[in-house]
Amino acid sequence: MEDVATLGFIATTIGATWRLATPLIFASIGEVFSERAGVLNIGLEGVMLMGAFVGFAAVFATGSLPLGLLSAVLGGMAVGLVFAFFTITVKADQIVVGAAINLLGMGLTAFLFRTYYVGTGRGVEIAQPLDLPGLSDLPFLGEALFRQNAIVYSTLLVVLVAVFVLYKTSFGLTLRAVGEHPKAVDVVGRSVAAYRYGAVLIGTGLAGLGGGFLTLGHSNQFVEGITSGRGFIALAVVVFARWSPIGAFLVSLLFGLFYALQLQLQAQPALAIPYQALQALPYVMTIVALVMVRNKGDTPKTLGVPYNKA
Repeated sequence: MEDVATLGFIATTIGATWRLATPLIFASIGEVFSERAGVLNIGLEGVMLMGAFVGFAAVFATGSLPLGLLSAVLGGMAVGLVFAFFTITVKADQIVVGAAINLLGMGLTAFLFRTYYVGTGRGVEIAQPLDLPGLSDLPFLGEALFRQNAIVYSTLLVVLVAVFVLYKTSFGLTLRAVGEHPKAVDVVGRSVAAYRYGAVLIGTGLAGLGGGFLTLGHSNQFVEGITSGRGFIALAVVVFARWSPIGAFLVSLLFGLFYALQLQLQAQPALAIPYQALQALPYVMTIVALVMVRNKGDTPKTLGVPYNKA
């Protein structure tokens, strides 16, 4: 009997790991694009909050989940456009602008939610787990891997497309060059600003989708601060993953495991561990991960530095 309970615990934890890692996967892979182009966006938390709220609002108004997910992406990109304008065109400090984006995201989403939705008591329809014939009913692995919704499975496609774009296309090669040697890109007649704008929009679009998943694929309601620091954890994931999309995917799964464990262990009262300690586990591991990363040789050389053509 104990063996069955243990297997059930492991299967549930594995399944929850991928699901809880999904917003981190989207946000961290998006940030890989941005930082590879030399732009550090610490405003991911605000971008994800905006994506979560806009996606929820769109589905609340229309009942269309695809439209809600698209709206989450566009909401993230709209915030990204503001960030890009100030950091790339105006050349304002990226840290300061990112901090402002976080404050804007937290304040604006809280204001709009309290104004229009807090009294409704209504949730929205969310993405449902898929039933994969022959796979969903497999013992152990069926519950762990083959009972996820389509948004979770789409993370595999995102990481594959990101690897292809960054390492197999002219756009990706130039984007990485923008983060390493922007003057060389400028010399051959390509716009450094245009590539940085593109990288930021890709990054914030994916971060918005990550936020949208929280309201449309995980919960059916928006709450203030629903991201709970995931934007900041995504920044740590990028560093720990050495600015690699595949690395970001794998490290996100590791942090997803910490989220899953803290939820599973809270359901084990016999352990007598304070729930506050369990809730802090993902954030403690974020600090540990950053401490472990000592070699910064892979850091894009112009990360966080505005490009001055002159």
